[in-house]
Amino acid sequence: MTRVTVSAGARLHFGFQNLSLARDRLYGGIGVGLEEPRVTVTAEPAETVAVSDSLAHHYAAQAVSILSVSGIDLTVEERLPRHVGLGSGTQLALAVLAATARVYDLETQVRERAPLLGRAGRSGVGVATFDRGGFVVDAGHPTGRFTTEQPRDGSWTVPSVIARHTLPANWRFLVVVPEADPGRSGTDEDASLRTVVEHADPLIADDIAPLLTQKLLPAAADGRLEAFGEAITAIGRKNGAWYADVQGGVFRPPAGELVDTLSTSPVITGVGQSSWGPAVYGITDESHVDEATEAATHALEHTDIDGRVLVTQPASSGARIREHGKRRP
Repeated sequence: MTRVTVSAGARLHFGFQNLSLARDRLYGGIGVGLEEPRVTVTAEPAETVAVSDSLAHHYAAQAVSILSVSGIDLTVEERLPRHVGLGSGTQLALAVLAATARVYDLETQVRERAPLLGRAGRSGVGVATFDRGGFVVDAGHPTGRFTTEQPRDGSWTVPSVIARHTLPANWRFLVVVPEADPGRSGTDEDASLRTVVEHADPLIADDIAPLLTQKLLPAAADGRLEAFGEAITAIGRKNGAWYADVQGGVFRPPAGELVDTLSTSPVITGVGQSSWGPAVYGITDESHVDEATEAATHALEHTDIDGRVLVTQPASSGARIREHGKRRP
């Protein structure tokens, strides 16, 4: 038998290009893959689905069905924190799919099969970073396909990547995860986002467009940290205006307080909330990691809430897949 380990980094979601039905394309995710934290699974062929982790078991059963194989014996070695804005669901689903495919010597076909796992119905960032890492922008979906009903799994395609850049190796992403209520997911997320889309101001999308094309993308291509951070900050706040009514402000509590405090640090730029939060991010460089970490610790103390602080590199490549060799059945 062949044992396979698949490990994928988290992702940050900076926001969408458009949430208004008055424009031609809906969503259009903007985000980046991270080296840490990671989800890691190890698998080998089996006659049934043998997975102790309940969510991984769900994805494993789907993968076995999609790939038409007999079964999988899979262990989750590392987990991403769930529902905090780091893309845990997509990264776990794709890691399970990739591991199942590889042990049977099959092609993973991530982009084609992610919708069958219920992933990338809106943003394609998580699939893109799993596949190749980097800073990515996707094309979104044609607005004409929008429906107020939750679409059937597999009834959409993963949005195309319209821009991808490997960010400089000396950049560092500061991630602060406060111990707060989890971000929205599942039917709760669907209902909230439906409300946002049905009432979204199209003029916000018109403000985001030049920030993306004239500031963010050139800064990513040229590796200009300050300009990149300024654009990310502005786009994040524009997105927050769309969500303000459903999440209690431009940033959901307590992310807003963390964002405000981190924004005062001279060594951190590009501060914002990832997805529905509560994770907050900022950008610095390797020479200012200690100062940025101290600022994040101070921000948590200022909000009087416990939390985790992590500093990590942007991912320059996608998920890592390693075969352990052949074993006797």
